[in-house]
Amino acid sequence: MFLGMDVGTGGTRAVLVDEKGQLVASASSEHQPFRTPHPGWAEQDPEDWWRAAQEAIREVFAVSRGSRVDAVGLTGQMHGAVMLDKDGNVLRPSLIWCDVRTGPQCEWLNNQFGGGEVGRKRLIELTANPALPNFTLTKLLWVKEHEPEIFAKIAHVLCPKDYVRYRLTGTYAMDVQEASGTLLLDVAHRTWSKEVAKVAGIPESWLPQLFESPEICAKIGDEGAQRTGLKAGTPVAAGAGDQGAGAVGMGILRPGSVSATIGTSGVVFAATAAPTMDPLGRLHTFCHAVPGRWHVMGVTQAAGLSLRWLKETLAPDQSYDELTAAAAKIPAGSDGLLWTPYLFGERTPHLDPTATAAFVGITSTTTRAHFTRAVLEGVAYSLKDTFTLFAELGIPVKGVRLGGGGARGPLWREIQANVYDYPCERLTAEEGGAFGAALMAGVGAQHWPDLEAACAAGITVAETIQPKQDLVQRYAEGYAGYRRVYPALKGIRG
Repeated sequence: MFLGMDVGTGGTRAVLVDEKGQLVASASSEHQPFRTPHPGWAEQDPEDWWRAAQEAIREVFAVSRGSRVDAVGLTGQMHGAVMLDKDGNVLRPSLIWCDVRTGPQCEWLNNQFGGGEVGRKRLIELTANPALPNFTLTKLLWVKEHEPEIFAKIAHVLCPKDYVRYRLTGTYAMDVQEASGTLLLDVAHRTWSKEVAKVAGIPESWLPQLFESPEICAKIGDEGAQRTGLKAGTPVAAGAGDQGAGAVGMGILRPGSVSATIGTSGVVFAATAAPTMDPLGRLHTFCHAVPGRWHVMGVTQAAGLSLRWLKETLAPDQSYDELTAAAAKIPAGSDGLLWTPYLFGERTPHLDPTATAAFVGITSTTTRAHFTRAVLEGVAYSLKDTFTLFAELGIPVKGVRLGGGGARGPLWREIQANVYDYPCERLTAEEGGAFGAALMAGVGAQHWPDLEAACAAGITVAETIQPKQDLVQRYAEGYAGYRRVYPALKGIRG
């Protein structure tokens, strides 16, 4: 058996996968909701992740009646800054991926590399990505400026899933896919960027040892074994951030393979044979979890989060199934109602942490079902922006595999196929990043020779949704209108 763990935003999930690549058992434990003490801030307590990880592992053993685990792999939310002192103690709550307070630190960093467009371009040359508030480095720079007494005590910097591994094993480690999202990695060469670390004032001693995702990097320690029921000495693979592991779990390994995943955020992910950089930084270019490969991805900050916001705000008495069933009765295009999902600013393609969400086109006949359908369509339009950039940069798309909450309901699947205008596949069992992490563990333990063999064993397609040309045209018109909303709102905001 191989154990995969996903330290997400809302909770930690553990899955057991057998030698045939089949899911045997799963369990999860919810996290405390992230704190937002000010608009644009988002913080979580790493100790709560560790608590949830212990509960999920013990529960998955209970469900599977004590199955033996031969290797462990981890994944989780990316970009979070976990700051530890020399003894490995947490110094402050983690600033997580959707925290966008660090705009001034992004500007400061660009200025250190020449300022303006010159600084942006140089930073992209060094890290394949621009300075964004979401990245780990800009969060560290915020702490340096606003909490110098904390900054002075930092001895180790990790990302969320790597902190859980540290508690399990006592080892400080990180994979190159996760490290790509810190803004401290030379992505093209898969190593820490000495130049960026030096300019930013981040000692290299703070940065953990790097590994390829399927590589064994640690073993379960005595305390980790005591707390979880895992056997001391069990090998642990480096794993990957949630997007890299999710791509492995969906078989997105070779150039031309693309996924569109709607979780709290939304991601369009394409595997590439070489580091393909957008000179304007609108797409992220990261190392893939597959050794020797890279990927590009566009990110919508509030994808599934948009639907959750709608439910909590306008329909707390309705289930998601009830909301989408009503939305299915509204015509494609929501009778002209548009939603821009910028609840936490936006990454792709605007790189604007101050962007705000909006409904546009409300009339006296607009109903709650219209709002729901407009949210589903608006999130798909936002992800369509990434496909538009793929076409601009010559990144091939042979088809799209759908994942996350956006793959579970037939309405959202159909909307995506028609908005993207590509055949979209739904997998028989889309188990997400935890499944991909378990497959990496199996490769690390040498049960499978590589990730392609692991995916061939465990992944099958259940359904292909073909776009319908009359709806493709309707959504093309809707997308053209959607593209005009952001500049109009930006003009109002000033």
